[in-house]
Amino acid sequence: MGDSSSILFDVAIILVLVGGISLFLSPKTARSGNLVAAFALTLAIVVVFVRNDLGYIGAIVAVLFVGGVIGLAIALRISMTQIPAMVAFQHGAGGLAALLVAFLEVWRGSALGIPAVQETAGLLGLVIGGATLTGSLVAAGKLSGVLDGRPKQVRGHTAYLMTLLALSAAACVWAGLASGGAVILALSVASVFALVAGIMLAVRIGGADMPVLISVLNATAGFAAAFCGVILGSTLLVACGATVAASGSVLTLVMCRAMNRSVSNVILGSGFRSKSRKAVVTAAAGAAAATAEPPLELLPEAESADPCVRSAAALVAAERVVIIPGYGMAQAQAQFQVVELAKELQRLGKEVKFAVHPVAGRMPGHMHVLLAEANVPYDQLIEIDRINPEFPATDVALVVGACDVVNPAALEQEDCPISGMPILRADQAKQAVVCNFDEKPGYSGVDNTLYERDHTIMLPGDAKETVDRLLAAVRGMNEEAPAA
Repeated sequence: MGDSSSILFDVAIILVLVGGISLFLSPKTARSGNLVAAFALTLAIVVVFVRNDLGYIGAIVAVLFVGGVIGLAIALRISMTQIPAMVAFQHGAGGLAALLVAFLEVWRGSALGIPAVQETAGLLGLVIGGATLTGSLVAAGKLSGVLDGRPKQVRGHTAYLMTLLALSAAACVWAGLASGGAVILALSVASVFALVAGIMLAVRIGGADMPVLISVLNATAGFAAAFCGVILGSTLLVACGATVAASGSVLTLVMCRAMNRSVSNVILGSGFRSKSRKAVVTAAAGAAAATAEPPLELLPEAESADPCVRSAAALVAAERVVIIPGYGMAQAQAQFQVVELAKELQRLGKEVKFAVHPVAGRMPGHMHVLLAEANVPYDQLIEIDRINPEFPATDVALVVGACDVVNPAALEQEDCPISGMPILRADQAKQAVVCNFDEKPGYSGVDNTLYERDHTIMLPGDAKETVDRLLAAVRGMNEEAPAA
């Protein structure tokens, strides 16, 4: 009876966790989803204490308290632009926990004679956890600016990576066959090879691929936890780890599909699938045709030498405006100014939408979180597949802090780092206004050819200040000539 009750309780906790995760589907309920998921995981911790005869309870509680306080302090101080690095670091912490648990449990199990299935799961948890740890630390370093964010690789990089993984697997086989002190040595060797493999995996990924790397590490952390759950005999840990692994895997596939990539392209550094030259020329011709003679009836102010005045005139004359946010908006914390400008344009009778690229920012969903924080209605956030066909009929595409995701070079240059990546077609709008800090290349290092287009107005500088000036100019023109 006790066993069936335990299983039912485990199922209830898992359902609560899944229910919390399901609330992430909407920005309006995401915060509640976090609380529900945290409650489920707290229940899981309590279950571990109740079901197991744990020693050193005082030390365990003290460590939990100190860790919780540190985590809370970091969470309260972290900025929105630092969240991707923090998420990567958290994945690394999960990898470290899996590595340590698997190491100790395989060592202990070798003396107790645990079943081969559990031992194999523990060894998998050790290797995956070790690679996740160092891969996550490299990712966190790149995202925080401590390390160079560009991809780094050596000649024969993939061969080295596969060799490290093979050596780690061989050391795991040795650990499974060994006994006594040899087990510790074999596990240590397997751990070292896995740790180095994680570094080799992450250093070759950078630029626009970083959100994919984050989702991959999310999945591997979940797999490592699930395998540790098998060797520990914990249904809850298996279920929670598998949930994280599944969600991370699905997210990785969705991100890769949105970038016209395969997972192997990203992990093995094969590069984007190149479009044929004919397709590239067709795309460029389509862009030129769409922007050759913008039929906007501009205000007289549009002839001004001041780009801010010209941009405001274009916005006031426009009927349809698409705003494209990027990481620069997050860095400048300009999302509230952007939303205020959008509300002003809507008050003038303009149709305003936000175009969100899947890899805008540094992690999946980064722009959605920023815009939800600024209370943008979810139905105004339009994904790339839906919004791109609307750009030719869009009067003004307002780019705020985005570069790679609107760079036509992705469709015009076959051998550049972002070649073949789907972009938001701001180049096809009748007028493009770009509020970026400067005209330097984005995270990929590729020059943005949108900046050179005749229909593009550049507003360099801090996005928060630039959008504030643009908003003031729009309001000034509206006072002089109210919209009908």
